[in-house]
Amino acid sequence: MSRTIADAFANGKAFIPFITCGDPSLEITEQLVYAMEEAGADLIELGIPFSDPTAEGPVIMAANERALKGGVTTDKIFDMVERIREKTDIPLLFMTYANVVFSYGAEAFCARAKKAGILGLILPDVPFEEKEEFVDIFAKYNIDLLSMIAPTSDDRIAMIAKEAKGFLYMVSSLGVTGTRSNISTDIGAMTAKVKAVSNVPCAVGFGISTPEQAKKMADLSDGAIVGSAIVKICAEYKEECVPKVKAFVKAMKDAIR
Repeated sequence: MSRTIADAFANGKAFIPFITCGDPSLEITEQLVYAMEEAGADLIELGIPFSDPTAEGPVIMAANERALKGGVTTDKIFDMVERIREKTDIPLLFMTYANVVFSYGAEAFCARAKKAGILGLILPDVPFEEKEEFVDIFAKYNIDLLSMIAPTSDDRIAMIAKEAKGFLYMVSSLGVTGTRSNISTDIGAMTAKVKAVSNVPCAVGFGISTPEQAKKMADLSDGAIVGSAIVKICAEYKEECVPKVKAFVKAMKDAIR
């Protein structure tokens, strides 16, 4: 029986790492998935590179550029995920942009993602109000289109939470992805608004870069998402990054247990 997104949140606080597929190579991306699972990751977000990733800060933007220059394609990523699925059933999500799905063909994309064992998709450039064109196709293939809420969502939080699938991605701070020295958003208040109308899990992302921050955010929600801090390790250590990322993920997971 394959694990689900709900399973990632079933045993306490979830730790959700993000990596950019193909940075430094798809072979290393595959090794990173196994290593991060061994280190305690509960669910893994795989970024499909895009030439204009508007929600990303400089770290993940540079990773997108390196991966695309290295010849990564959506089809090669699907092939990699199918190889991963032969060895592990850890819950996997894609994070990418609407244009990637459109250019592949939404129906074809979902069919291939389903075949590869992808459970959900995050499209940061598709606001809640514009998701209708994707909803039916994703539902047909039983793939969750995950919603994001930001500190500015305020009046919309309850509306978004009521329809949320998989888990709610709570954006900790305004702006693009990247590490932050301090996260001042009232995450507890955002979580309370969600829990008042829905049982969907909430995980906090954007800006978390230390075990202390991860613990603080997980204490106020159902889990922590870390991307830029991990992508930075991949950029620094390149082909030698796997043990470094594994140690980092373990420290993060240990902090939120």
